[in-house]
This record gives sequence, structure tokens and C-alpha cells, in this order.
Amino acid sequence: MAQDLIAQAQAWLAEDPDAETRDELGKLIEAQDTDELAARFAGTLQFGTAGLRGELGAGPMRMNRVVVIRAAAGLAAHLKAQGHTGGLVVIGYDARYKSADFARDTAAVMVGAGLRAALLPRPLPTPVLAYAIRHLGAVAGVEVTASHNPPRDNGYKVYLGDGSQIVPPADGEIAARIDAVGSLHDVPLPEAGWETLGDEVLEAYLARTDAVLNPHSPRTARVVHTALHGVGKDVLLAAWARAGFPAPVLVEEQAEPDPAFPTVAFPNPEEPGAMDLAFAKAREARPDVVIANDPDADRCAVAVPDDSADGGWRMLRGDEVGALLAAHLVHKGARGAFAESIVSSSLLGRIAEAAGLRHEETLTGFKWISRVEGLRYGYEEALGYCVDPDGVRDKDGITAALLVAELVSELKEQDRTLSDLLDDLAVEHGLHATDQLSVRVEDLGVIANAMRELREQPPVLLAGLQVVEAEDLTKGSEKLPPTDGLRYYLEGEFKARVIVRPSGTEPKLKCYLEVVVPVADARGLASARARAAEVLDAIKRDLAAAAGI
Repeated sequence: MAQDLIAQAQAWLAEDPDAETRDELGKLIEAQDTDELAARFAGTLQFGTAGLRGELGAGPMRMNRVVVIRAAAGLAAHLKAQGHTGGLVVIGYDARYKSADFARDTAAVMVGAGLRAALLPRPLPTPVLAYAIRHLGAVAGVEVTASHNPPRDNGYKVYLGDGSQIVPPADGEIAARIDAVGSLHDVPLPEAGWETLGDEVLEAYLARTDAVLNPHSPRTARVVHTALHGVGKDVLLAAWARAGFPAPVLVEEQAEPDPAFPTVAFPNPEEPGAMDLAFAKAREARPDVVIANDPDADRCAVAVPDDSADGGWRMLRGDEVGALLAAHLVHKGARGAFAESIVSSSLLGRIAEAAGLRHEETLTGFKWISRVEGLRYGYEEALGYCVDPDGVRDKDGITAALLVAELVSELKEQDRTLSDLLDDLAVEHGLHATDQLSVRVEDLGVIANAMRELREQPPVLLAGLQVVEAEDLTKGSEKLPPTDGLRYYLEGEFKARVIVRPSGTEPKLKCYLEVVVPVADARGLASARARAAEVLDAIKRDLAAAAGI
């Protein structure tokens, strides 16, 4: 067994074009570290609708140049089989370790396979790549990013020519082509032949951001912004200047790209501590709002002044921002479909219904939301918002931030705030309080066991509310394709909903909770929020016990 492992590792070493990972693997072979080698050669990173994502390092279970070259060769073979020989593939990348190398390798593979390739000029936000695909008439796009994952990770996202991320069956077809790639020595890797784009695509993207704002809307919002060591700062500043908003106050310690993400445990605005520096800057600068982008700037987080919160600032939940942007778009006269993932708040449906707009639910991920026919606005609770689907068919943290700033400016003219508008929505539609139970694991077996436990012994009561319907989402329905998840509808003192699913991009089990509390008028809001928080906490406790986590 040990000799087989060593032989596998030596065969990998012979193909690896990267001196760094060759050295890393060579030391493991020399040390006969069979435990570490077994972890790296236990299989291969699986290509799915999220593309690839994993820890950097040598071996087929890690992200490295061998894995990326194989993925690119499989994608090229798929595109040619679809009749796209000679078509353009546009490639973007973030500022993580190895991102530029993976992007260049992808360009080389495409050119070697008889396609054309164009690299974005430098690390740029993912939505710029998503925009560039349709703007340039490309047959596909690749973004090298691990978004808000830990520093040691990287990833590889694939878009097709419609500007949306891949969905089945394309993912399976590409995965089969990747599996069919033989020796890496047989994959042509030319030294040149692709185009490195100038700033024209970025300028076109920035010009497109004009479409998000009303021509004569107020532009007075004062903002503190953090890029969380990612690539969002320069593009956001350019969009801000173009729109005429006051220049944001930057969290300087996090403004420039840094793949080590030195000031945060996880570069995700939802994670505890990630916004501490932004809140400290806000206490000093006293802005109207704090806006954060995740490292590849496809997500947008918002925080508001709140005297009752620790430090005087409160992060809005993604569902709250999703409802605020929906209400703002309705106010602006938006027409078309409003869509969200099934794990997001049902409040969007109430807002759409009241405005006479079509409302759609999809599986989790913008690969599904962006495909809703006639889409005007889409969001999911994980801080992703698509506010200009004709420009970017994906979540876009830059245009979402612009729309937030416009809304804050309009409310300021009325001496009102985002919190006031949230109160209005709660009185009109009921308080839709959401929360999440998220469990990060080292052993993925913990997640599988929890899902099995819930399927075999589904809960009957959660927080004293009766489970009136339990739905296994693996069975699919008329409206939703099958997915690994469970959905519970609860009734009693209030109506509630719980969805449990494994994360598609991280080793996490995620449970999404919503309680709807009727509110007669604004005077009842404080007690409604307190009661909703109690019920959500009780659901979390009971659900954790039922799942054995």
C-alpha cells in the first residue's frame, strides 16, 4: 500500500510543472509521510457546478497547476465538442496565491486546444469577468477565485457563453472530459498566443453601472468601505467617483489585495471579527453606512448604526439587505421577475406580490437564480445580489453597493434610515426574522451522519412549533431539481421554516431558519423582534439535538 502511494506520488511529480509543489511533494516522498500522501492521493478534487475549490498544495486532492491544467483541458474539449473551436474564452482571476499562474495556464491550454483566450489585465472583481463574457461574445469564461474561503484555498469557476455559471448537465460533461485527459505531457501548453486585455472591458463595466442608478437620484451617502484584503477597492472607488457619491472612507488596513488576509481569521464579512476594523473606523468617521465586499467583490455586506449593538454598529443579515434592495427597486418602478434561493427569506415573495411582480424560488446559487426567465432582481441570503441582470448574470458586490448608497441617500432626504425602512416592511408584511446554524467540520462524515439522522428520525417539534410538513429535497419537484437538503414547515404560535443542507463550497452543514411574526404597528416591533429571537434560538438548540451536531 505504501509503495503504491509512493509510486502514485512519483508519477504525479514527473508531470508537475510547478517547482514549488514539486519540492513540497518531493519532501513528502523522501520523508515517506504516508498519512499526508494518503490524504492528497485519496481521490481527485471533483469538478461540479461550483467548478473546483480546495486547499493549495501538491496532489490530486489539492488545488495546483496540474489539477488546473487538467480542468482547462477538459473544459476546452467540452467547448470543442459543442462546436466552439476557435471561440473566445475570457479568463479573470483574484489576488490569491497562485491565481495568476492558474489563469495563465488556462489561457495556454485554450490556445493549445485551438480556442482563443483573453486574460483580464490584472486581478479584478469576479463580476467584471461575468460582464466580460457577454460583452466580448465569448463562448465561456473562467474565474480563478476561492471567494471568501480561508487563505490556503483557491478555486476555479466556469461560466458558459450566456454569462451564467454552469449547471447540470454541463458540469458532468466537463467532469467526464477532465477524467479523460491522459498524460499532462500530451496537453499542449504554448508560451504565447493569448491576448491580455487592456482596461477597455473594465471601462465598459463601469459605464454599465450607470444603469443601476436613477439619473437624478441624490448622491449624498457617506460610506466606510472595506475590501477585506481583496480586489474590490479600486473598482468600487471608480464606480463611486463616476456616480458622484462622496469618496468612501477606507479601512486602510484591509484596502489592498493581500492573499494572506492578515487581519481576519476568515475573509468573509459574515464571520465573527471580520468587520471589527470597519466598525472601529465607523466609530471614528461616523458615516451613514458601512459597506464591505468579500475578496472577489461579488458579495456586498451592509452595517447600520445601532445604539443597542456592541460597538454601536449592526451587520444587516443578507435577507434584510435583500428585502431593502427589493423595496427600493419596486419604488423605482422595476418590472420583471424577483427571484431568490430557497434558503432566503420568504419576505421577498410578499414584497413582489404586493407590487404585482412575479416571484420565483430556485436552488441555492446564482447559477440557478440568473437563469430565471425575465429576471429583474435576484438575491440569496449569503450576501449575494444581482441588481442588473442585463449587465451581469451573477451576484455583483459593486453594483449592489451602488444601489445601497442610492437608497441611503434617498432615505436621508426624508430624514430616515435603512432601519426605518426595515421597520416599515415588518409592519406591512410581518416581521420575517432569519438566522442560521452553521457548523464547520474537519470530517465530512459528520455532515453525512447529521443528514442521515434527520432523514431517519425527522423532528416532530422544534421550539414548541409543530412540524406540519417535512420535504426531502433530494426527490426534486415540478419547480426544483433534486438537491441534497431537507425543508421543514412549522406552525403554532407563529409560522416558521427550516432548511438543512451541506454547503457546496465549504466543509459546513448549514441550517437556515425563518420565523414570521405578525406586527400590528410599529409599537409592537421591539417585542416581536425579542420573541422571534427567542424562538430562533430554541429552533437552533432543538435542531442541533435532532441532528446530533
